[in-house]
Order: sequence, then C-alpha cells, then structure tokens
Amino acid sequence: MQKLKEDEITESFNKLDGWKIENNTLTKDFGFKGFSTALSFMNQLAPLAEKLNHHPDWSNSYNRVSVKLTTHQAHGLTKNDFVFAQAADTTAEKLRR
Repeated sequence: MQKLKEDEITESFNKLDGWKIENNTLTKDFGFKGFSTALSFMNQLAPLAEKLNHHPDWSNSYNRVSVKLTTHQAHGLTKNDFVFAQAADTTAEKLRR
C-alpha cells in the first residue's frame, strides 16, 4: 500500500468527522452507552481489519474506544486508514441509535 500525498490526505480527511491527524496517524475516541456496546464496536470492525490486513491500534476502557490508524509499512497514511476510519464512524453511528 502506497503512502498518500498531502493533497490526497487532505481530501480524505475532510470527509471524516471528529478525527485528528497526529504524527502521521489518524486518531479518534469513541464513546458508547456502556462496555458491551464499546466491545461490539470493536468486534464489528474486526472482520474489516482482517479483510484489509490493516489492524488498528486501539484500546477499550469501559465505554470508550480509542482508535489510532497508520500504515507502518508505508510510514504514513494510506487509503486503508481512511477506509477503516469511515467504517468506524458508520459503525459507531449505528450502535448509538
């Protein structure tokens, strides 16, 4: 997977809501009603991580999930980071309904 150029990063980033870029890493904290919903969020995204062979750095603490995305092999952000970020947003939104 090839690292995105700055204009590609900007274009993809502008389609996301609530994410930050820190040190070539997309980051976002998600909050849910409780632990089981937070865990469900991670479980629903796990198959996508496997399919993309792109695994997030994430952690769970009760009702919060912190997600960090970067492509280590590319030394920066790639299309897969933004695909996963968008899927995370969509999944979180469904779980909050």
